[in-house]
Amino acid sequence: MALFLRFALALGLLLLPGLAGAQVAQGIEALTVTTNGDGGETYSVTLQIILLMTLLTLLPSILIMMTSFTRIIVVLAILRQGLGTTQTPSNQILIGLAFFLTLFVMAPVLDEIYETAFVPYVNEEIGTEEVIEAGVQPLREFMLMHTRESDIAMFAEINGIDGFEEADDIPLNLLVPAFITSELKTAFQIGFLILIPFLIIDLVVASVLMSMGMVMLSPLIISLPFKVMLFVLVDGWALMMNTLATSFFV
Repeated sequence: MALFLRFALALGLLLLPGLAGAQVAQGIEALTVTTNGDGGETYSVTLQIILLMTLLTLLPSILIMMTSFTRIIVVLAILRQGLGTTQTPSNQILIGLAFFLTLFVMAPVLDEIYETAFVPYVNEEIGTEEVIEAGVQPLREFMLMHTRESDIAMFAEINGIDGFEEADDIPLNLLVPAFITSELKTAFQIGFLILIPFLIIDLVVASVLMSMGMVMLSPLIISLPFKVMLFVLVDGWALMMNTLATSFFV
């Protein structure tokens, strides 16, 4: 439960950039914007809550696009397709499994966001701008670690940018699509390796049925028990979870 709360709080911090760009007229006591001595702006708690609740709809996109969720759910979907069990496990089970495996993989990142951004912000040690920078930095490092340089270069070329001297110079609106592209490539590479043994079983079963003249019988019906048996014998779910988790820590 504590990890889940940290996950929600950490992702909620990513919605705070919307606060910095908000323009609210003065005069309503409950919704006030106060100008600090250094030129910065401080928003009332009521205004922050209203804007944060309005932007909560972005949380699913942040979960899918800026974490390990994409790679995990794509690989699990390919695995189900390779087994031939089109509805088993169901979509709800796969999404739930991908979600909690994402929590496991992202736990170090979420802990860092919680300690460096959320706790100081609650203790009023840092302001809105500082909490945004502190909260985004761990996610930026995670995405950079798992993004191919070729994908970053591709989006930089599309955007008309020659290159970046340092990784911190890469804008978030460029890093996120590059990260997603890299994740999809990696997911399909893992999925290809998963499909090979299932494909071999399908080919063997189809060849046997054709040699016996049973062309009207679908090979998928016969191969399904063999694929499930193979998957169970090799402890496939444990291997799959281990492969997905360790692919982010290598």
